[in-house]
Amino acid sequence: MSDACKLRRWDLLKKQLKNFSPKEFQEAIAKWPEAILIDCRTANEYQSGHLEGALNIDYLDYDFLEKMEALDPEKTYLVYCRTGRRSVRTCMLMKNSGIPTAYNLDGGLIALQAMEQVEA
Repeated sequence: MSDACKLRRWDLLKKQLKNFSPKEFQEAIAKWPEAILIDCRTANEYQSGHLEGALNIDYLDYDFLEKMEALDPEKTYLVYCRTGRRSVRTCMLMKNSGIPTAYNLDGGLIALQAMEQVEA
């Protein structure tokens, strides 16, 4: 197999997760009001703007893992970040720690905002 045919590690990780397109993510927020939105960006990024009702759990923070362990595995989680990279990692950690219903916003807020601009 040539290098051009190999899947990137990032794509392999994403294939193991439940990923929503921006439109599906918006629909899930509306359809599942009990779902918990997690913004895994830094506190500064979160303060500059976030989705309404989102809980900020910074992927880069020293107590990130402790906060993940405190989550209820029976709940549904909708996870996002700026580009989708930190949220993929967050969802993978959630999945590996026994949280079966964590959904990643594919492309992050950038993709969501781009979709909203196209629809406007």
